[in-house]
Amino acid sequence: MNVELTPRHLQLRDLLLRRWKTNGLKAGDKIESQNEIIKFCDFSLITVIKTLKDLESEGVIRRQVGRGSFLVQAPWAEEHHRVGFFYNRNIVGDGIFNNEFYTRLVIALEKGVVSDGHEFIMGSFTHAKMPVTLWDRLDMVVLTGITGETDISALSQTTSQISVLDALIDLPGVHSYRLDYAPAFREMFARFGSKPNRVLYLDTVHVSTEQAARLAAFKAACGETDALQTLRIATVNQEDQSSDFAPLERAIAEFQPDLICGYMHRSWHSRMAEVLSKPVRIYPFGLDSSRPGFVVTSDDWMKSTLPMIYRKLEDRRAEGEVHNFPAHFVP
Repeated sequence: MNVELTPRHLQLRDLLLRRWKTNGLKAGDKIESQNEIIKFCDFSLITVIKTLKDLESEGVIRRQVGRGSFLVQAPWAEEHHRVGFFYNRNIVGDGIFNNEFYTRLVIALEKGVVSDGHEFIMGSFTHAKMPVTLWDRLDMVVLTGITGETDISALSQTTSQISVLDALIDLPGVHSYRLDYAPAFREMFARFGSKPNRVLYLDTVHVSTEQAARLAAFKAACGETDALQTLRIATVNQEDQSSDFAPLERAIAEFQPDLICGYMHRSWHSRMAEVLSKPVRIYPFGLDSSRPGFVVTSDDWMKSTLPMIYRKLEDRRAEGEVHNFPAHFVP
């Protein structure tokens, strides 16, 4: 019969389960002794002993005289996973379901998670705050929209397994699933780079490791062409269609590019055409797009990514890794 826990015992119980989950303990692993527990937490020996006895009566741990205590079952290690998808509200200015890229990403991720037999939860965070308390109730969290402005200190505070999409985060235990646009850029320049072009690349105002990597990859592909490409870079806020279009309009009217590539809101296409005095090829970043551009197929991306995310959950001690998924060019 379980001993009724006082709030103090509940606090220690939650602390121990959180610690073991974060450390990736599995059934059969040895846990800390009573004295070791006292060293890293502010609880009395009586509270520690009673809490361990309760965990033993629940079947969570097994204590053996002379050998120590061992984890019998990990309550967080279930076949049915609670998977959370969280996006950055500071980035998606018009709302996630008014954004074609994020809408398609949510649909593909939810489809994959649910068809795999798991539970899908969606939420958001901001540059300044992440819902760590909610994340602790989940098995894994998939994040998108992290930039250089985002405070990522909370990523090391949650017990949930953290994966980031379309970003590169260098933190222990955080796994990054990048979109690699370099092959798509090379495909485009292989098609058009045999003659000189005036190329306008639209770079985003949302500074991040991915934004910088894409710009560097685009410059590299542009510089590898047979003919000289005249490259100009303009900075835009592609997530907010209400942002001032006039600077981009002036840049297009002055430069008169042959190719316009990069970050752009879907509503800009017709407006860009209005300020051009000649036909121009427009190639934005896209997800599942049939229009010309640098495209990622969301179903293929998730089929590649989700099995890796699940495997990392089975080995929570694994070092953080970076995985790349290639985009392709649609002419």
